[in-house]
Amino acid sequence: MPVGRPAVVGGVLIGELAERTGVSPRSLRYYERQGLLVSVRKGNGYREYDAEAVRTVCVIRSLLAAGLNTETIARMLPCMRMDGPRVVPCAGLVEDLDAERRRIDREIAALVHSRGLLSEVIDAARSDDKVTSRG
Repeated sequence: MPVGRPAVVGGVLIGELAERTGVSPRSLRYYERQGLLVSVRKGNGYREYDAEAVRTVCVIRSLLAAGLNTETIARMLPCMRMDGPRVVPCAGLVEDLDAERRRIDREIAALVHSRGLLSEVIDAARSDDKVTSRG
């Protein structure tokens, strides 16, 4: 253990958790503020996370990558577990996750529509440029 780094028994410090998970300390503090992650403040002010924190952060990252917001994740997190690289919910969450998938599908459809409109505007501008440059 590097000199000057306090020993942690049964847990990890924020820097080590960040290193193990690839998540910045700033993001880990954000997860705490959102109620997704819990640490204990030691007398020296260091945050200490329990042994499950690495798994918890992996689940959080997977759910964020899937498009869920932190409020939804906070509600679902107690019922999630890792099975290798996969996040597995308890059976009671399937309906909620299905609703989230439908929400994401609606957002994708709206984005595709917006992209189409933007393409039309760009195409019109390019057509206008060609006409103007010929004239």
